[in-house]
Amino acid sequence: MVQLIAFVVVLVLVLISQAIKIVQEWERGVVFRLGRFVRVAGPGIQFIIPLIERMIKVDIRVFTVDVPKQEIITKDNVTVRVNAVVYFRVVDPMAALVRVENYLYATQQVSQTTLRDVVGQSELDELLAHREELNQKLQRIIDTTTDPWGIKVDMVAIKDVELPDAMKRAMARQAEAERERRAKIIHAQGEYQAAETLAQAAEIMGRHPGSLQLRFLQTLTEVATERSTIVVMPVPIDILSAFISDRRRMEPLPSSE
Repeated sequence: MVQLIAFVVVLVLVLISQAIKIVQEWERGVVFRLGRFVRVAGPGIQFIIPLIERMIKVDIRVFTVDVPKQEIITKDNVTVRVNAVVYFRVVDPMAALVRVENYLYATQQVSQTTLRDVVGQSELDELLAHREELNQKLQRIIDTTTDPWGIKVDMVAIKDVELPDAMKRAMARQAEAERERRAKIIHAQGEYQAAETLAQAAEIMGRHPGSLQLRFLQTLTEVATERSTIVVMPVPIDILSAFISDRRRMEPLPSSE
């Protein structure tokens, strides 16, 4: 009799322990009754019917899935190695358990396939210069595929793009040629602006002869500060014109026979 009572007590305790479930704040409990979905239990203490109901806990925090690096041929026939990372979370615990066998593995495989398809339809320049647009495109496609599974894709980011060595050397030569082109253009623009400024200065001096004399005196002042022993200074014709005219007046007129 005592053994029977002890057995009953132990059985009751076991049933009570199976009936009481604690769900954490970051979890949701999916309750099945005889194999049929009943409800989704929130965080806290939850009670189920032992031997009849079963609870499966689902983590609703954000998962990080690393898409392994893979070789992909772009639209312009360049072989690159690309990897990415996908951030997603479960928004429908029931669908994540019922509609797909393993939502973590399924989401990873969908991400890997979508990455290959999107990069294969893009050119290399687009992959390098418009990565954010490709990330958004990947997010839309993956989110649409995983939506029936109760999965919400928050973000997709292409982590690294590895180029062949020959392509790296070609891009380096292209960048160097582009820098030389810009340098030549800037130099030509500077020469053009300097020539235009000199032309404007010559036009102003032509309208105002006195400015030429002032410039000549300023040049003399600058030369006087130099420590050179011989200085060759061109004299403007305007300064000598007065002497030339006086000399011509002093020359005797030719006599007529």
